[in-house]
Amino acid sequence: MAPYESDDAAGAARDEDARSGRRKAARYAVPVAVVGVAAATIGLVPALADSGDPDLPRISAQQLIEKMAKSDTQQLSGTVKINTDLGLPDLGGLENSLASGAAPGSGDGSSADPQSKLTELVSGSHTLRVAADGPDRQKLSLLERGAEYSLIHDGKDVWGYDSKSNEVYHSTAADSGQAHRAKPPATPEDFAGEALKSVDDTTSVTVDGTMRVAGRDAYKLLIKPKQSGSTVGAISIAVDAKTGTPLKFTLTPRSGGAAVLDAGFTQVSFAEPTASTFDFTPPKGAKVTEDQDGPKGREHAHRGGDDFGKGGEDFGKGLDGATVIGKGWTSVATFDTGAGGGLPTGSQGGDLGGFLGSLGEQVSGKFGKGTVFSTRLVNALITDDGKVYAGAVTKEALVKAADTGK
Repeated sequence: MAPYESDDAAGAARDEDARSGRRKAARYAVPVAVVGVAAATIGLVPALADSGDPDLPRISAQQLIEKMAKSDTQQLSGTVKINTDLGLPDLGGLENSLASGAAPGSGDGSSADPQSKLTELVSGSHTLRVAADGPDRQKLSLLERGAEYSLIHDGKDVWGYDSKSNEVYHSTAADSGQAHRAKPPATPEDFAGEALKSVDDTTSVTVDGTMRVAGRDAYKLLIKPKQSGSTVGAISIAVDAKTGTPLKFTLTPRSGGAAVLDAGFTQVSFAEPTASTFDFTPPKGAKVTEDQDGPKGREHAHRGGDDFGKGGEDFGKGLDGATVIGKGWTSVATFDTGAGGGLPTGSQGGDLGGFLGSLGEQVSGKFGKGTVFSTRLVNALITDDGKVYAGAVTKEALVKAADTGK
């Protein structure tokens, strides 16, 4: 089905109304604690094939964003399919340890801790069962081969249970908002909320027809950067035509190929889940780990990257001493590590230097010399004098930002 409107059709006369709609959409976005930069930018492959384009009433992009903002879905349950394709090298699980902030092989903490367990979503194919009953009750279960990991929020209690190791993680929060933010982004709603924050005058927003997702009629909201230099090609959000709830989220890179980020329901119901869905009692013999810091402390520790796209700006806000160069989709966060000499790449770094060198590309400019580490979405430049430049931008944009920063 052809797009419902073009950028020109939106018209300058509606700019102020659109900005108003986006401000309304801000309250729709659910803040989430993110397990490091990688988890914030995990890549997913399409979850469900389209089964025909439904014939729905025409709607403008502004109206669709407002529909999402006004959505008041309190109860739902269903299955979400996730498959990641960020283009990261196989580090043998090292990336999960780095994202969770734990040293490889340290043995500290619990395997049921959500901040480490859900970093598995940064690679591979995964199936999640989700359920929600208002702001005080949510459940997310990661289905594994012969095992299951569940994260349950019930009132002020947050429980994590790993059936494979028979370990339990427990934390309490001062309010339900803190408990909810303990959950990393895993559903189309989580990702869509972050994407809406990227909508500004550097963005093209249109309604790109309709589709069917999990047996429901949906509109397709298409978000594209207008700026060159961004690694983001497009973001597509399938919005339930009846409830305004995001059902599918797809992020494709400017370089083309498979989606970098796509999470979609394969089955969904908006009926109230049974109360027993959120009940949890530690199984007999399970090792229980109490988190003394709670979600609030962990949220602060892991604020590093809960946005992407325009998120260079938001990412920068979460890093002590970080500043932002540029605006919109090509903004770059930069901070000084204080470690002169750069990374130990090359012969001076021994085996580790050779490994790091194989992952990065040497670059130079007015700033001096450094190494660029690239994924299909987020790139980072680490200079020889210890500065870091990172964003969803190209290598050339990073070098330009480093030259500007110099």
